[in-house]
Amino acid sequence: MTGSILILAGRRPGATDPLAEAAGVGDKCLVPVAGRAMIAHVLESAAASRAERVFISTHHDRLLDDIADPVIDRLGERLTLVAAADNLADSVLAIAERARFPLLVTTADNCLLTPETIEEIAAEAARLGAEAGVALARREDVLAVHPEGQRRFYEFSDVAVSNCNAYWIGSRSALKAAEAFRGGGQFVKKPIRVLQAFGLINLLRFRFGLGPIHHIFQRISRRLKVEIAPLLVSNGATAIDVDNERSLRVTEALMTRGVGVSRRPSCREIPAEPGAADERPLAVTR
Repeated sequence: MTGSILILAGRRPGATDPLAEAAGVGDKCLVPVAGRAMIAHVLESAAASRAERVFISTHHDRLLDDIADPVIDRLGERLTLVAAADNLADSVLAIAERARFPLLVTTADNCLLTPETIEEIAAEAARLGAEAGVALARREDVLAVHPEGQRRFYEFSDVAVSNCNAYWIGSRSALKAAEAFRGGGQFVKKPIRVLQAFGLINLLRFRFGLGPIHHIFQRISRRLKVEIAPLLVSNGATAIDVDNERSLRVTEALMTRGVGVSRRPSCREIPAEPGAADERPLAVTR
């Protein structure tokens, strides 16, 4: 993917992250994961991608010194620090005039994101003709990587998926799609704001999987007036972010095994035409 990558590495106002506190660091993105600051793993994949610009959104103006990782030098002038806002949407909008599009937005704890998956996200967006997209992994792919890797899945009538904390924005005109994520990457951090963006019926359909995944995203697209698509990725490890002690242990175990480092995309995909999907409900696993 050419264009830009934005890595969100800010702090929630007034919140103390338990992982950062346990590790004795000021920012969650500096928590050691397999011997490196967690954000260094994301930067490694960004450096190996074709992105022309890489931005880190942070409240810490000396973050690069604290990361202290060789990947900083490898990125060189491709890498830029930007001041973080208190939510995803405003942090994205803060770099709107400086970024080259398409723009991939991800998080500093997305340690298992690979260069191959970055390319797969862009390719899937192009295949679907999307203006913007949300990267999602199928439940069976996530659980195949590690049975404890992710415990929460969104159930649709044709597929169950987990969020990969990666969002694709095709052009500056599609930035209004970021409004849907003003409340946070998991859609439910600030329900009132998300409700205003999605609308009540669309939010209920998304939250409770009332229909095939592409149909529901089409309804949300009409509400936001921008074509947003679900971007199904083949590497289930992408849905495992470092959010607590459990997921930290899982991530380090997978890195030791080489899982999530590089994987050829599978040929399976959810049909682009909603009517072509197998609409038999999947068994629900909680």
